[in-house]
Amino acid sequence: MGLLDGKIVIVTGAGRGIGRSEALALAAAGAKLVINDLGGALDGTGAEAMVADQVVKEIEAKGGSAVADYSDIGTLDGADTLLWTAVHKYGRADVLVNNAGIVRDRTLLNMSEADWDKVLNVHAKGTFLCSRAAARIMKTQGSGGVIINTTSMSGLVGNFGQINYGLAKAGIYAFTKIAAMELARYGIRVHAVCPNAYTRMTASLPGFKNVTEDMLSPDAMSPVVVFLASDLAKNLSGRVIGSHGGTGGSRVYEFKMNVASGFAKLGGLPTVEEIAEHIDQILLGQPDLSFLSVMNPQS
Repeated sequence: MGLLDGKIVIVTGAGRGIGRSEALALAAAGAKLVINDLGGALDGTGAEAMVADQVVKEIEAKGGSAVADYSDIGTLDGADTLLWTAVHKYGRADVLVNNAGIVRDRTLLNMSEADWDKVLNVHAKGTFLCSRAAARIMKTQGSGGVIINTTSMSGLVGNFGQINYGLAKAGIYAFTKIAAMELARYGIRVHAVCPNAYTRMTASLPGFKNVTEDMLSPDAMSPVVVFLASDLAKNLSGRVIGSHGGTGGSRVYEFKMNVASGFAKLGGLPTVEEIAEHIDQILLGQPDLSFLSVMNPQS
């Protein structure tokens, strides 16, 4: 018996990298998969149906069941078609993994409106459209469900040159928290995962210059996604989980916001001078999270 036997799982952007790894792990746990991928380039241009088809073949070769979908999840028609594919093929939808993404890296001063809009459309609007469509079906089914979104260190920590991508991924953090509150009444759990892996999307980043796939494997997030999708996590919702690692070891951890103790004044509002005088109480003492501090907390 697999942890996800009988479950129908949709994974967007499942043709390559982390999405492919997650899809294969979910299938190995007994789920039936809808493999969504346009098969486009990193910047969202182009399309190759064979990218999704190949993952379907891999799953079927191992005795699993999967169907390919080539919808553009950044459009209403695409999101609706994706969910229709799941219901038409398998009769229901139990889990949605929002993984699809593109990058068009530019600094703020060099960012074009087109590059801004395209990245936000895939990550933010795509997550919204697919989650809404899936949640409506899960609500009607009446047996709950799971939505797993994908955030990023660029959104939670920040990364130079990824201001469009970072804003989208930071927004997914808030989207996850709020959706978890709103959908709890229907038994729908909502989480986000934060992968850190060497993939075609990260290979060109300065921080990955000396990194290999063995060090930061795309497979590191897959056990977390299977866990969150399963009944082992039935009492959890609204969590944001990071994971990274490879042959040398791995680490799984939760992201949460923090707040300082602050300056409290009884009877009235603080003056400018009081804010300046108590700034050490108002500000958090520890430094901001950085890529290095997350990846190596002992540094």
